[in-house]
Amino acid sequence: MKKKYKGRDDVGMETKVIYFVHGTTTDNASGKCSGWKQAELTDLGRERAINLGRLRKDTHFDVIFTSDLVRAIDSANLAFPNVEHIQDKRLRECNYGDLDGEDKSLVVYEEHVDNPFPNGESLKDVENRIKDFITFLKNNYEGKTIGIVAHRAPQLAFEVLTKNISWEDANKNDWRKTKAWQPGWEYIIK
Repeated sequence: MKKKYKGRDDVGMETKVIYFVHGTTTDNASGKCSGWKQAELTDLGRERAINLGRLRKDTHFDVIFTSDLVRAIDSANLAFPNVEHIQDKRLRECNYGDLDGEDKSLVVYEEHVDNPFPNGESLKDVENRIKDFITFLKNNYEGKTIGIVAHRAPQLAFEVLTKNISWEDANKNDWRKTKAWQPGWEYIIK
């Protein structure tokens, strides 16, 4: 059966993803990068998550996906308590391996696009996880509005995959470097 979308045949409906990053953690506050290490939200992180929910109170989400790391789960629970949440390991931060929990100056994304962190992952590994997750969304959530609360590397992978840009451009334009935070980034999956 053909689907109609905006007057065209054989084109599926778009899925809208609104991506949020977790609140400030104890590791963030002390200049550390958590990676796959569990890190709790600080009081500021909890406050920011609650405020994010207030800012997005008029946005309808069909579901919120989070990574299975507590900082993302807690942020989603505080920001969006009345929406179904689903944890998905594919949304985890990059595994920094030996550098999980170490000083953030040691975690240089530009050096690990193709080369894994020692005993960890590369950004291309994260990209592959997110590519699989996007396929899952296409197959199961067509036409829906999906919220995601997760981490830096998966967000940059969304930039690479949905905007067809390079990792170099994604890293260069990362809001954490440009200081251009916003209450959610929108991505369209076709």
